[in-house]
Amino acid sequence: MNKILIWSVTAALAGFLFGFDTVVISGADKQLQHLWNSSDAFHGSVVMAMALWGTVVGAIFGGFPANTFGRKNTLFWIGVLYFISALGSAFANDPYVFALFRFIGGIGVGASTIAAPAYVSEIAPPEKRGRLVALYQFNIVLGILMAFVSNYFLKDIGENSWRWMLGVQMIPSLIYALAILTIPESPRWLLSKNREQEARSVLAKIDGGIDINVFVENTKQNGGENKHENIFMKKYRFPLILAFLFAFFNQFSGINAFLYYAPRIFEEAGVGQNTALLSSIGIGVINLVFTLIGVALIDKLGRKILMYVGSIGYIISLGLVSASFYFNWGGLSVPIFLFLFIASHAIGQGAVIWVFISEIFPNHIRASGQAFGSSVHWILAAIIPSLIPMLFSEIGPAVVFMIFTFMMVLQLLFVIFLMPETKGISLEELSEKLTSKNNNKNEINETSTASIF
Repeated sequence: MNKILIWSVTAALAGFLFGFDTVVISGADKQLQHLWNSSDAFHGSVVMAMALWGTVVGAIFGGFPANTFGRKNTLFWIGVLYFISALGSAFANDPYVFALFRFIGGIGVGASTIAAPAYVSEIAPPEKRGRLVALYQFNIVLGILMAFVSNYFLKDIGENSWRWMLGVQMIPSLIYALAILTIPESPRWLLSKNREQEARSVLAKIDGGIDINVFVENTKQNGGENKHENIFMKKYRFPLILAFLFAFFNQFSGINAFLYYAPRIFEEAGVGQNTALLSSIGIGVINLVFTLIGVALIDKLGRKILMYVGSIGYIISLGLVSASFYFNWGGLSVPIFLFLFIASHAIGQGAVIWVFISEIFPNHIRASGQAFGSSVHWILAAIIPSLIPMLFSEIGPAVVFMIFTFMMVLQLLFVIFLMPETKGISLEELSEKLTSKNNNKNEINETSTASIF
């Protein structure tokens, strides 16, 4: 188990770069708009959102390298993309070059949401899979917090402080790429490519007394011979719907819109610029603490209970944020309610999404299924934040946050009536139950079944 933990932590560090890259731009938001005298529409859709469009490309096409060249090789090149993006963004002298390098980093983000959770889910035992895959999310929020902290301490070093904010990511990117070279390839991926001896070699290194012969046989039976199948076949309709709705509701909570524009939203609520940046750090701390709670509980309470808690918290917090803007409550009301929003996200969608999507597809199409879910997630993550400056100007923050509140009511209904529990069930058994023609989601309950791992 010690080796599985080390390998999982190493792969999951892609999440740190994901979180840092996503949020670091928030500190440079207004500097860049002033520097290049950009309109709200251009600034939102090009300068700020180009990384998210890169993420869409990475999510759509990231399943190909993960399936073809392996999880490990894909993770290495993700680290390289982050390094190139940080270097180029820091030295950019016009918005178009800047957007290009942010786009490159976005490709790394999108691909990491496929390769990292897939790798960890494929090496983890069922009873610990939730918390190990959730390490990816933990690293995302750690990266978010470090980006907010870094931005705060670099904000006063001169008119080019934004270059330092973005360029500092070169250091963790390089460390990550080198660290990936120390982990083995996923044994399930190796078996999907008929590289049985290499898979057996990796399995032999894992602590815990795995029955290698049983593992190999079960993995082969779970799609090993179905190389020409794809996720859009009729028998995979249910997991496809689950992945779509999970990703859809994740972004219609407004989480990425908020993370990208946290300082701006606080200033809209009447909080001073310096206090806004400090409040952003507070958001990072709350996110980290409640993600840790989610990681600790995901294999004990299950994915569905966490989604109940998160959904109800979303509805309450977003409703209060909307009311704060509508009634001009002022003071620290908006930061406090948004702290509750972040806590709800961290313990619910934040902790569960990458775990859940990595579990519901069979081994041979897992990367493709995750690519689909990630694509839906990131297309919406590109569209929604890019519209925020314009929406705030046209219809106001109160209406925007009320729309997010309504969408979270729909998410709660999804959790109640459609979402199955996946806690403690082997990937192979989940595949059989979710793709069976006679599938009934109620068959998947909290009773842990015999594991092949």
